[in-house]
Amino acid sequence: MSGPGRFPSHLGVLGPRRSTSPIASEPGHRPVLLDEVVSWLTPVPPGSWIVDGTVGLGGHAAALLERAADTRLLGLDRDPASLDLAARRLAPFGARVVLRQADFRHLAGEAAACGVSVAHAILFDLGLSSFQLFHSGRGFSFQADEPLDMRFDTRRPFSAADVLRTTPEPELARLLRTYGEEPAARRIARRLVAARARGPITTTRALAELVVAAIPPHRRPRRIHAATRTFQALRIAVNDELGSLEAALPQAARLLAHRGRFGVIAFHSLEDRLVKRAFRQLSAEPEWRLATRKPIRPGRDETRVNPRARSAVFRVLERC
Repeated sequence: MSGPGRFPSHLGVLGPRRSTSPIASEPGHRPVLLDEVVSWLTPVPPGSWIVDGTVGLGGHAAALLERAADTRLLGLDRDPASLDLAARRLAPFGARVVLRQADFRHLAGEAAACGVSVAHAILFDLGLSSFQLFHSGRGFSFQADEPLDMRFDTRRPFSAADVLRTTPEPELARLLRTYGEEPAARRIARRLVAARARGPITTTRALAELVVAAIPPHRRPRRIHAATRTFQALRIAVNDELGSLEAALPQAARLLAHRGRFGVIAFHSLEDRLVKRAFRQLSAEPEWRLATRKPIRPGRDETRVNPRARSAVFRVLERC
């Protein structure tokens, strides 16, 4: 989108819906580490900006705006359907909210376009929302049989099905090993390439079945579905998630005001490694410091209600 302003509410929600309110219908719809995010990123001085680089359904944003009166929020997200839902959730805050469809790798440019020279609180929540997993119809989960898309922004040229159709076997194995940390990457890549010779792999069910068949029963993981790492790897590759994160982290740090804080919630080791390294490098300079010496994790009560929160790790950087 060009120019600052509210995200248009005429965009429809994509894909099948289990209820008329996907925000309220899914278990775990309460944002991960909500209390911790609000506690670490507020108070914020009146008249200042908060930036949510992954606004999602707007849960964290709403809580921050409620706690920080007389502030404004710039919310970015690549997913237009999620932004539509966020616009509805944040509508009570009126002109205090500016939403933009954008990858946070362009954070500096988006902030400048909206008149945000500094921000006193910045948040990146790198997890998938319940809407994306259960309602988007874009194949983020193998729990339903959906087209293999996996794009946050459907304007991107290549879907997950395209990646499976065109990637050579050695590169596919590298992708699964690097982005999914999949021990059986070569076996799975071999099986997928053999299968696509017979016809394209276009659905989540077909992919999940091929992955399971590629791994001998005694080598399949016990705690997660055998296809979990493959789905993660394809999603990361399709959306260039690690490239976006690596580009966005220093931009967010530079956007921080004096005494401002930048928090990141990561959900797997690849993301958290990038965040940890970037924060350590920045905190070696006198301008920034690590506000959280050890990562913050959800408590037992939260993980009991929302099992997907178990892998969440929250780190906070502060500008001195």
